[in-house]
Amino acid sequence: MDVLSEVLKAVKLDGAVFFNGEFSAPWCAREPDSGTMASYLSVRSKHMVIFHLVTEGQAYARVEQDGNRLSLSAGDIVMFPHGDAHLMGNGPPIAPTDSSEQLLRVLSEGLTLSRAGGGGELTKLICGYMTCEPHLSQLFLSGLPSIVKVNIRDHASGQWLEDTLRYSVDQAGASGPGCAAVIAKLSEALFVETLRRYIARLPKSQTGWLAGVRDPQVGKALALLHRQPAFPWTIASLANEVGVSRSVLAERFKHYLSETPIGYLTRWRLQLAAQLLTSTSKSVAEVAGDVGYESEPSFNRAFKREFSLPPARFRTQARPPSRSPSASNQRSVGQKRK
Repeated sequence: MDVLSEVLKAVKLDGAVFFNGEFSAPWCAREPDSGTMASYLSVRSKHMVIFHLVTEGQAYARVEQDGNRLSLSAGDIVMFPHGDAHLMGNGPPIAPTDSSEQLLRVLSEGLTLSRAGGGGELTKLICGYMTCEPHLSQLFLSGLPSIVKVNIRDHASGQWLEDTLRYSVDQAGASGPGCAAVIAKLSEALFVETLRRYIARLPKSQTGWLAGVRDPQVGKALALLHRQPAFPWTIASLANEVGVSRSVLAERFKHYLSETPIGYLTRWRLQLAAQLLTSTSKSVAEVAGDVGYESEPSFNRAFKREFSLPPARFRTQARPPSRSPSASNQRSVGQKRK
């Protein structure tokens, strides 16, 4: 069972590519945090993950508040799971250019190749982002560091993804209907492939949700809980489905996730409920039933313990303010349209 796929079904990934660039050394650019990026890209208040794919040459990347530089080469994808402001560059140190000042111009040009730099060694980048439901995505994002690097050229599937994305981006200006949707789907696939590679390379001693996904018993239990969150699971019924004893399952689960399977299920149900409250018009009673609660009062109590607000008030406070059409910037090429 593939627990990552089960979770990704719920988090509603939404992808886009917004920049196709060629830089010559020396160059250095400061990329703004995801909140600033969202305001330029007309992205509503979802969580944003920023990524950069190096298709040619070399570069470095570092989170702005961290002095450690990460070296990048062709085929590397660098991802910022928590949307931190960061620096990208190559060559001798120079004062960084603030990319936020150029974003409106870049977005107005679509995916036309942009060039900048000092005339030296070339670096080519494709830059994009993923948005995902903030409550549900915290499961896997919370286990990731502020910066993640994975090379996608060491496997045929990754190489195919890169080649197809590069071709689609290069042809974006001349392509007919559907090009934006294709690029969006490719960026989503690239994001998932990066997660898969990262999980596969975690050390055996690693704990946490991502490491638990890789464990045969814990991974199967997580997949069952995510596939059927409203089912009246008990530790006994879950252990029986996994094929181990209750004590073994409880011990393995606690080792990786520091909680019991039923405690985890309760938190996941409430995260699902929060997502339903903010994205649908279902009543509180309907939401409670959808996530496995037979009693609305018991759901209200559990929800308030988790979010410090009763469900109805949570829904009211979570609604985004209305936006006038004039407040929205032009959407980027490659972004999925609702």
